[in-house]
Amino acid sequence: MIRRIEMAAGTVALSDERPVRGAARAVRPLVLLHGFTGSHESWAAARATFRAQRRVIAIDLPGHGATVVRDAAFDWSLAAAADLVAATLAALRIGSADVLGYSMGGRVALQMALAHPARVGRLVLESASAGLESAALRARRRAADGRLAAAIEGEGIAAFVRRWEALPLFRSLARQPEAVRDALRRQRLACKPAGLAASLRGMGLGAQPWLGGELETLPMPVLLVSGERDAKFTRIAASLLPLFAAGTHEIVAGAGHLPHLEQPARFLRVVCDFLDGGGRRREFRRSLSRGEDA
Repeated sequence: MIRRIEMAAGTVALSDERPVRGAARAVRPLVLLHGFTGSHESWAAARATFRAQRRVIAIDLPGHGATVVRDAAFDWSLAAAADLVAATLAALRIGSADVLGYSMGGRVALQMALAHPARVGRLVLESASAGLESAALRARRRAADGRLAAAIEGEGIAAFVRRWEALPLFRSLARQPEAVRDALRRQRLACKPAGLAASLRGMGLGAQPWLGGELETLPMPVLLVSGERDAKFTRIAASLLPLFAAGTHEIVAGAGHLPHLEQPARFLRVVCDFLDGGGRRREFRRSLSRGEDA
């Protein structure tokens, strides 16, 4: 069911699906947070599996989907997005939920866990990072994000999507069936230039503070998920793992940057096991082939 919740900043749109009949009622709800250019539709296939056991809430983040930001003072930061997700849970009368975030949504989920730890039961970060540790790297990335935001506004969505799909980060998607790639392209083309540009400037990697120094304070179990063919984010996950008090890293075989799309059965098996209480702390020591950063 698609719901719209009125907030001080605007209207938050989300998919709110109850568990299938007969599912355990004591299981925590699951919140799904999409990546840049996504929406609640990004989780359409996964939601059916998660609903077998729990209530599933997929939120359109600011600048995406049907969520509308009307407050001219909204700062579009990662922290503001995390606060908006927490406020959405409060409006739904949900005290605590498990949270799964992909890429940008993973960074929002991490920020939410740090700012509102009591609201997060278990945390899953798929192809996500804790930001850039170097101030110089953040400045360069912020400048690049600003140029890309200007290009989105000036050239339109179609030109941007062509550029976005050509990034080396998404090279592994060429292995996917044409129908899968077409569906993903339609989601991206449905985005609004102003929303994407504002999101990129405020919530992009360059604008995000380095959160690595705070990860040890997180009390909840954390699962890091990366794709076998995504060398960059597998390295990132491996470097972050020792910083968590209770962290696990799983690598999805045959997947690139989008494990939930590229290898859904394997991804869901790993995530469901973790959410059900499985998973153990494991260090990642396997040597990786050198990959190109994007």
